Amino acid sequence: MNEQWPSLTPFQTGLRGRCPRCGRGHLFNGFLTLKPKCEACGLDYSFADPADGPAFFVMCFACVPSFLLGVWIEVAFQPAWWVHFLTTLPFMALTCIPPLRPIKGLLVASQYFYKAEEGRLVRVASEGKET
Repeated sequence: MNEQWPSLTPFQTGLRGRCPRCGRGHLFNGFLTLKPKCEACGLDYSFADPADGPAFFVMCFACVPSFLLGVWIEVAFQPAWWVHFLTTLPFMALTCIPPLRPIKGLLVASQYFYKAEEGRLVRVASEGKET
């Protein structure tokens, strides 16, 4: 059975948490746990390993500005600790947690789309042939 799958970009599938091959199945069980395979087309998700990529991008683009907001509030107004609890903490949670899932989906879909895989060494035998 040789089915033709539509050519879907990582942005079309990953940001929505859909299967990178068919676009119909779901990538996740729960919030960040990858499913073993697509329920629609059967694609095995074992190829996917975004590792710490989503957390790194969120730290760079969300956590740092959130931290700087807290520092600015402290330096400019010197409020009581509970003001930080009511302003900085919710802002940090809202800018750091929600982007994790779409970014992880985007990285998984990109691995599939660009056929990324673990690097391998190519060894050349003494006769000049690759092994």
